[in-house]
Amino acid sequence: MIKAVLWDFGGVLTTSPFDSFTRFEKERGLPENFIRRINSTNPDTNAWAKFERSDVTLDEFDKLFEIESEALGHSIAGIEIIKLLAGDVRPRMVQALKNCREKFNCTCLTNNVAAGKGPGMTRDAMAQAEVKDVMAIFNQVIESSKIGLRKPDPRIYEFACSEMGVTADEVVYLDDLGINLKPASAMGMKTIKVISEDQALRDLEEAVGISLS
Repeated sequence: MIKAVLWDFGGVLTTSPFDSFTRFEKERGLPENFIRRINSTNPDTNAWAKFERSDVTLDEFDKLFEIESEALGHSIAGIEIIKLLAGDVRPRMVQALKNCREKFNCTCLTNNVAAGKGPGMTRDAMAQAEVKDVMAIFNQVIESSKIGLRKPDPRIYEFACSEMGVTADEVVYLDDLGINLKPASAMGMKTIKVISEDQALRDLEEAVGISLS
């Protein structure tokens, strides 16, 4: 029986930062998916991983990311990437969250960094307020930058289950990255890869057995 719904934030409740990455790459004449290639090189020890665990400061991340990007052929300051992270809130997904919240423990599990304003990593005051309103819907918010663990480390899913007071097989988990879903699925969670809003809402309705519209 499902007792909890675990939500990623960026790419699930907001538009994906990958869209912003793509626009940035086109504007700068960079190879397609270049930023994602940087972030997937040495994924547990690179600048991005360290920043999401708060192992480095913003200034340190800025320099480390630039070094890593330059090593792959194109120099990009880390601070430029931070500016691309905040997506736009998806109202239909927020409504689904509200409906789920009435029946299930709803927790946000997000890889984020100690930059911008708030857990949504936005740098705009108006967007910050919108993200804050969404975050207030959750029973709790678990942030990688605050606990020193990041997805897909299996320990962060164990931590989330402990915080929610449930076992893995009682959880539905939504994320837009398959790499983050695999360890959760292996633990017994019902996982949903968010590719589009329509698809995610259909899959979530099927998983929890209630209408979300």
